[in-house]
Amino acid sequence: QVQLVESGGGLVQAGGSLRLSCAASGRTFSSYAMGWFRQAPGKEREFVAAINWSGGSTDYADSVKGRFTISRDNAKNTVYLQMNKLEPDDTAVYYCAARGGLQRTRARDYDYWGQGTQVTVSS
Repeated sequence: QVQLVESGGGLVQAGGSLRLSCAASGRTFSSYAMGWFRQAPGKEREFVAAINWSGGSTDYADSVKGRFTISRDNAKNTVYLQMNKLEPDDTAVYYCAARGGLQRTRARDYDYWGQGTQVTVSS
């Protein structure tokens, strides 16, 4: 079992930056692949980024490549999402998720989810 708590969301102007954090409970955090997903009003939850247990392998949605960076600190049981050059289309609730094994890009492959943090980008 792992519990996830996101933080760092907020309101930012287009072109600005935010860093999201996801703190995990449990002693086995380093064995989990982690993912970030987002959901805008009226839309399905979509993949943003994922990272393997060591941080040595990452995946990104095409829409965020070159702007977002996922990273993790296993000593702190935390995964991060650095978001730069934010756009209004990035507005959504952002969720972190965990799964055993390799990272995946489908939400249904993740076992544990946080409660989400709101990111709003104004134009």
